[in-house]
Amino acid sequence: MDPSTASDVLTVHGGTALSGEVRVRGAKNLVPKAMVAALLGHGTSVLHNVPEISDVRIVTGLLEAHGVTVTRGAGPDTLILDPASVEAASDAAVEAHAGTSRIPVLLCGPLLHRLGRAFIPDLGGCKIGDRPIDFHLDALRAFGAVVEKRPEGLLILAPERLRGTHIRLPYPSVGATEQVLLTAVLAEGVTELSNAATEPEIVDLIAVLQKMGAIISVHNDRVVRIIGVDRLDGFTHRALPDRLETASWACAALATGGDIRVVGAQQGEMMTFLNVFRRIGGDFEVDDTPGSESIRFWHSGGQMRALALETDVHPGLSTDWQQPLVVALTQAHGLSIVHETVYEQRLGFTQALNRMGAQIQLYRECLGGSACRFGQRNFQHSAVISGPTKLHGAELTIPDLRAGFSYLIAALAAQGTSMVHGISLIHRGYEDFEAKLSGLGAVVELGVAA
Repeated sequence: MDPSTASDVLTVHGGTALSGEVRVRGAKNLVPKAMVAALLGHGTSVLHNVPEISDVRIVTGLLEAHGVTVTRGAGPDTLILDPASVEAASDAAVEAHAGTSRIPVLLCGPLLHRLGRAFIPDLGGCKIGDRPIDFHLDALRAFGAVVEKRPEGLLILAPERLRGTHIRLPYPSVGATEQVLLTAVLAEGVTELSNAATEPEIVDLIAVLQKMGAIISVHNDRVVRIIGVDRLDGFTHRALPDRLETASWACAALATGGDIRVVGAQQGEMMTFLNVFRRIGGDFEVDDTPGSESIRFWHSGGQMRALALETDVHPGLSTDWQQPLVVALTQAHGLSIVHETVYEQRLGFTQALNRMGAQIQLYRECLGGSACRFGQRNFQHSAVISGPTKLHGAELTIPDLRAGFSYLIAALAAQGTSMVHGISLIHRGYEDFEAKLSGLGAVVELGVAA
């Protein structure tokens, strides 16, 4: 969708404390990958707690292009995936359904097992730093796949059954870990993956694969061992709730002085964030009653406190929590320091916050924490935030998913009216967010206000 069109603009009238209730469903960083895993099975899979987001629609299109039947279950958040008639999709169909998404690279392992070939078009995704697919390609080659470069993309071939291998990732990449898991489960022999990512969504994907018949063990020091099997069946699984969306709503409550209950949120995978939220000056209440889990977030009423934060791979502070927290820290008293160690360009969104009245300076040095892989390189990956500052409305263009929702938080906390362009990007990971905002009392309008 062209970001300049009226239908891709949200007009936000700021200055209202958000109050009420929203629901989060399955994690955006798990659900599409679990859908891909269904390709590996010789039976029907059922996935519950599926959100209505564009990444789910993209994977649905890609799976259907490869012959998988995808239907809705009895409930609106249930998908039934039947891979009984998997077939090769045309390169044009893959490119058409994928758009700028990076998801097609994760279909490679399952398609190599089912068809002996896979195609990857030119990949897009959020512009938050270097996210090469070299890790993926190197892993596939280690399993025995052959990669052919073509003008329209990459053709991946498996001349024979893929073989288990030993792989050590140079960095605990979530995407590369998913690639290895989805490929190793049907590869002949044993695969050992060192320096693997261990995010909750990775663990949930392992649970999905184990339900299908995979043999996967997670050891100390980020080592995952997979014993390949000859056959996998379908699964029935309920996706874990989206901890990243939960944190976004929490920060919206904090920045606007509001009170939001996030239904479906669970404490277990939020503990690192909850500690930071409380240290800043927010408060929360956990309801862990089975079947009605929720976390209520609100501004405690006192002055918000400046902090030094450093993002890291799990179990550290998630990089996807960083951006909404930065918006909240513009309202904290004192100097806050944020050191981004996961994506080297994820602080670029702060330029727009400065236009709204924030005082944020970026640095190339590793501030407030240990030296990271971006130190002494030409990446502005540390920020110093001086607060509190009054934010005012502005015209904003969304650069990526998490920055996009963070812009919405800033616009809601600001005085005056903002026009936020490119909101279709937010639909990648936030279900029905315009209706949720309205339900919380936000004054927003799709399109440009008259």
